[in-house]
Amino acid sequence: MAYSNTVAQMTRAEFREMIGSLIEEKLAEVFSDPDEGLEFKASFRNRLIKQKKAVARGERGELFDDVVKRLGLAR
Repeated sequence: MAYSNTVAQMTRAEFREMIGSLIEEKLAEVFSDPDEGLEFKASFRNRLIKQKKAVARGERGELFDDVVKRLGLAR
């Protein structure tokens, strides 16, 4: 849709259409996936699969307190 040169020259319908288009454009920008189209590296994909299998076997990884101790972090 072609708009008038200034907001003051716009009809109410033109203004509503312009604002609606801007809102729709911004929402699409905000909620779009910035990683769309990117592919996982094979090593990352394999790691995810390995983790999924470990969780399925009931393995939950390290306890938080153990990680804190191993890394020497104060708690």
